[in-house]
Amino acid sequence: MPRLRKIAVAASSLMLATGGLIISTGTAHAAPTCSQSYLPLPDPTCQPGALNSAVTQDTIQDTICVGGYSTSIRPPTSYTNALKVQQIAQYGYSDTNTADYEEDHLIPLSLGGNPRSPQNLWPEPRYQAGGSTSTDKDTVEYKLYRAVCAGTIQLAPAQQAIATDWTTALATVGLE
Repeated sequence: MPRLRKIAVAASSLMLATGGLIISTGTAHAAPTCSQSYLPLPDPTCQPGALNSAVTQDTIQDTICVGGYSTSIRPPTSYTNALKVQQIAQYGYSDTNTADYEEDHLIPLSLGGNPRSPQNLWPEPRYQAGGSTSTDKDTVEYKLYRAVCAGTIQLAPAQQAIATDWTTALATVGLE
């Protein structure tokens, strides 16, 4: 791993650790390196989540709670499609049709997830896997986003809950 990349990864990990998320930096390996056994969740050693340092509890009314925010920072498909192909191989999915996966942000942009970090992006199956679909996660994301912007819950607990296990995130923060 080039020295500058190691420094960037270490800095990102430090930011996440200070935000309450513990992140492993890991290194690149030959495919497959990520386990499908966690589905419908990503392998936490591959995608533990990563935060956008511009989004804090103090900045939510100027960032995530502004209409169009997520669209304004979403990475281009040229970036996410290339990453999706790489990560499909890392997960060892037998179905390699990229249309069958959403390159999803574990911590969504609407909750202050890092838009470009491979630690926050993963090829989430659109089909039912592990009892859920990508649409189920979208529903959880939206409910958390609405609650954070309404002031019902704080940003950091919402981020932690969805990064830990999106299938239980609503119950974890008291929204179920």
